[in-house]
Amino acid sequence: MADRKRIDAATGTETVGHEWDGIEELDTPMPRWWLWTLYATIAWAAVYVVLYPAWPLIDRATGGALGWTSRGQFEQQVAARDAELAPIRAEIARAPIDRLPANPRLHQAAIEGGRAAFRMHCVQCHGSGAAGSPGYPNLNDDDWLWGGDLGAIEFTIAHGARNPDHDRTRMSQMPAFGRDGILQPAQIDDLVAFVRTISRQQPPNPAARRGGALFAQNCAACHGTDGHGNRRVGAPNLTDPIWLYGGDAETLRTTIANARAGVMPRWSGRLDPVTIRMLAAYVHSLGGGEAAPAAGRR
Repeated sequence: MADRKRIDAATGTETVGHEWDGIEELDTPMPRWWLWTLYATIAWAAVYVVLYPAWPLIDRATGGALGWTSRGQFEQQVAARDAELAPIRAEIARAPIDRLPANPRLHQAAIEGGRAAFRMHCVQCHGSGAAGSPGYPNLNDDDWLWGGDLGAIEFTIAHGARNPDHDRTRMSQMPAFGRDGILQPAQIDDLVAFVRTISRQQPPNPAARRGGALFAQNCAACHGTDGHGNRRVGAPNLTDPIWLYGGDAETLRTTIANARAGVMPRWSGRLDPVTIRMLAAYVHSLGGGEAAPAAGRR
């Protein structure tokens, strides 16, 4: 092929020896600016691998002469942001939680901080919009098992629900009426009919009337004689259209027969008190938050 090279008469450039159907390829030199750019990038890469982490090893990478790491940079940025927020966090910590709404600036700061914490720690169960899913409460409505004022929400977040190793956790226990042999299947069907009647999902019928007597004997102690629930023991209101697991007949039958025992982790050992307070402010702001109860009624 070297024997086929020649100088192109029109351009004065040597050819590379390729020819196809009378078309030849010229061996045009690279522009000097391109070559110097290539040499500069090679030099830059050589400096980089000396100054920064570059070469992978078995369990780490070379450290680099500057000792820089992305983790270290991130921690510096977090520390700087924490220092910037420290004054407002201190104010939130000092203010009684029920008084936060009286200070719009502080209240809004708490809500925004809680929004960020919610996206980090709570969306996995309650969803990005806090609408929940079967077994995980919707935090946008005004239906609360243990109370929807700021103090009650803060307590629930801090101590969780049904944490057996924590004596301050929210705790409720519904009997498994079918599994434990307390009621027969036909009686459970009557209870289902009664609950669906008081929740206005079906009209009264003989099964519902029989279920009403069973409800008074077995369920009213927690859910109340009228089925409106009891926040002192975390018993839900059975008369509204809001259901944690579902209000259809089959789901109700499963709930009564086998009971439910959902667990919410306590965050007091994972998050600092101010973050928990901000989470409470955010959840309270979603639409169903309630005013603090009168003294002695919490």
